[in-house]
Amino acid sequence: MTLEDYLKELMALGIKEEDRTFLGKAFEFADKIHGSEKRLSGEPFICHPAAVSLKLAGLKLDRATVAAGLLHDTVEVSPEALKTIKSKFGEEVSFLVNGVTKVDRVHSTGADRALESVRKMFLAVAEDIRVVLVKLADRLHNMETLSWLPQDKQERIARETLSLYAPLSERLGMWNIKAELEDLSMRFLYPEEYKKISDEVKKRAPERERRIKKILPIIMAEFYKEGIKNVQISHRAKHAYSTWQKLERYSGDWSHISDLIAVRIILPNIQDCYSALGIIHKLWKPVPGRFKDYIALPKPNGYQSLHTSVFLEERLRVEFQIRTAEMHKEAETGIAAHWAYTEAGKPKKGFKIIGKKFNWVNQIQKWQKEFTKENATSEEILEALKIDFFKDRIFVLTPKGDVVDLPKSSTPIDFAFHIHSEVGGHASGAKINGRMAPFTRELQSGDVVEIITQKSKKPSIEWLSIARTGLAKNRIKRALRLLNNGNFLAFSEKPVEVHVYGKNRVGFIKDITEIFAINKVNILNLISNRSGNEEAPIRVTFIPKNHEEAQKIVKEIKKIEGVKKIESKTK
Repeated sequence: MTLEDYLKELMALGIKEEDRTFLGKAFEFADKIHGSEKRLSGEPFICHPAAVSLKLAGLKLDRATVAAGLLHDTVEVSPEALKTIKSKFGEEVSFLVNGVTKVDRVHSTGADRALESVRKMFLAVAEDIRVVLVKLADRLHNMETLSWLPQDKQERIARETLSLYAPLSERLGMWNIKAELEDLSMRFLYPEEYKKISDEVKKRAPERERRIKKILPIIMAEFYKEGIKNVQISHRAKHAYSTWQKLERYSGDWSHISDLIAVRIILPNIQDCYSALGIIHKLWKPVPGRFKDYIALPKPNGYQSLHTSVFLEERLRVEFQIRTAEMHKEAETGIAAHWAYTEAGKPKKGFKIIGKKFNWVNQIQKWQKEFTKENATSEEILEALKIDFFKDRIFVLTPKGDVVDLPKSSTPIDFAFHIHSEVGGHASGAKINGRMAPFTRELQSGDVVEIITQKSKKPSIEWLSIARTGLAKNRIKRALRLLNNGNFLAFSEKPVEVHVYGKNRVGFIKDITEIFAINKVNILNLISNRSGNEEAPIRVTFIPKNHEEAQKIVKEIKKIEGVKKIESKTK
C-alpha cells in the first residue's frame, strides 16, 4: 500500500483533511522504520499497520488511536522509535504505542503465556481502552492473513482468538469484530464444518431473503397506519460460527435457526420500538420463549434491542431485531461508539471505561487477586476466567430489580457468592420467581432470585459440584478450609484428576464429559489448553463416591475413540 492509496482510503471513510495530513506523516514514519521488511505473504510490512489503522478509522476513533495503529509495530523494530513518536506525534500517541508494545511483550510459554497475555490485556482495558481496540484491530488483520503461517501456528493463534479476543470483543459490545474473529477462527480450527455451514447458509439464504422481501411492504403498510415514520429496515445473513453453535444445540435441525436471516428495524424512539413489536406480533404468531427485551434489561456491555422470532409459515421462522438509531450505533461498534474524533489541538486525555455497563473490568481485577491469593495454577485461573467472564451470559434479577450478570448454566449458589461471600457462605435456600427451588436449578435470563440465609448454615463440599463459576468454587474452597483446619477435603472422598491424551478432533471433550453424565458424576474442573497439540492432556477433576467408581470412569474413558493414553491420580 502506498501513501496515496492510504490517504484515499481515509478520505473514503470521511476523515477530515487536517487529520489525513497528520496520519499521512505517521504513515511515512512507519514506512521508513519498517523499510524493506516483508510479511510472509511477500507484501511490504507497511500493509499490515496501514490495514490496522484503517479498521480503527472505520470505527470513528480519534486520530491518536488511528496513528497508534500505524505505529504499533515500530518499537519492536527500533526501540528508539518511541522517543521520536513522542516528539513528532505527541505524548498521547506515544502513550498508546507504548501500551500496545507492553501488551505484545509476553515472555512465558503454554498456559502461563496465555494468562500473562490476558492479564496485560485487562490492565490495558482498565488504563485506556484504546490500547485494546488497537490490539483487536491488529488481531483481526492478522487473522485475515493467517493462511501464510505454518499449520501449527494457525491453530494456536486461531484457538487463542476464539477463546480470548472474540469474547473480549463481545464484552466490549463490538459484535461485528466478534463475529469476524469467530468465523476466521472456525475456518482454521474446523475447516470441514466451516465449509459445510457456509455452503448450507448460502444455499438456504436466497429463498429466505426472497420471502422476507415479500413481507417488508406488509410491515411498512402497518407502520404507516399506526403513524410510525422514519423507519429503516435491513436484513443480514447469519455468521457461520454462530450458526454452527446453534445447530449443535438443536441436533442439526435447521428449522430452529430463526435468525439465518435477521430483519433489523431501526426507529426514532423507544415508544416506536414497542409499538413495532406489537405490530409484528399481530401480523405473525411469535415463537414461544424467543422474545427478549434487551431495552428494559440491557446486556452488561450496553447492548439494547428487542428480539423476537415469529412463524412466517410452518417451519419457517424469522428473527426481528428492533432498536433505535442510537442503540444500533452502539450495537455495531460497542464501546467505540462512545468516542468521536476530537477537534484538532484538543485531544482527550485518556479514554477509560464508561459507567456501570463496563464495571466487569474492575471485577476482573478483584477476581484475579482472589485467585492469586489461593495459589491457583495458571491453567485453573485461565479456565475459570473463560467461564466467569467469557462464557455466554444470562441476566437475572435481585428482588429489588437489580440486574446480575452471570455465565450461562449458573446456579443459585453462583448467584449467592456473586452477591457477597457472606450471602453465599450462609445460604440455606433459594427462591426463583417467588417459589422455592433447589440449589442445583440452572438459572435462566429474567429469573428473579432471592437467597435465604441462616447464620448457622455453612458451605458443604457438595456445593463444589453445584457451582459453575470459578469465583463461587474458589470461595467455597476457602470456607471449607477454614471449617476444617486448612484441609477442606478432610471429611470427604479425595478428588481424582484424570489426564486424557488423544486425538485432537471435534467432539473429543464432549465424549469425555458424556461418560460422567451417564454415570451421574459431577466434574469439578475440566482444563484443555491443547491449541492443536495432541501431546497436551485434557485434565478432568472429579470426586467419585468410592474407588470402584473412579476405576469405572477411567476404564470407560479409555474406550473413547482416539484416546491414546490416560493417567489418573488422587489430589
